[in-house]
Amino acid sequence: MPDEDLVELKFRLYDGSDIGPFRYSPASTVAMLKERIVTEWPKDKKIAPKAANDVKLISAGKILENNKTVGQCRIPFGELPKGVITMHVVVQPSLAESKNRKEGG
Repeated sequence: MPDEDLVELKFRLYDGSDIGPFRYSPASTVAMLKERIVTEWPKDKKIAPKAANDVKLISAGKILENNKTVGQCRIPFGELPKGVITMHVVVQPSLAESKNRKEGG
């Protein structure tokens, strides 16, 4: 695949630090991005996702769905010159974990 087709993304964490930038194919799914975020998550952070389902990705004010591709998510950015697109990362513990905390506490 030609390099110019790749999309460069970085992921902004809750404390303002970033993961990336990394280059992705427009065919990469949001679920694939989330897996990479979990793998690359800095070990020194107090809040960390345990799995990709704990991560929400936000781009252009919208929560991205796992089955969408990078190409589908970047439609508003399609006219921008080559640059890094920043997506915001929110860590949301799984529902099972939240229920256990409420019942135990």
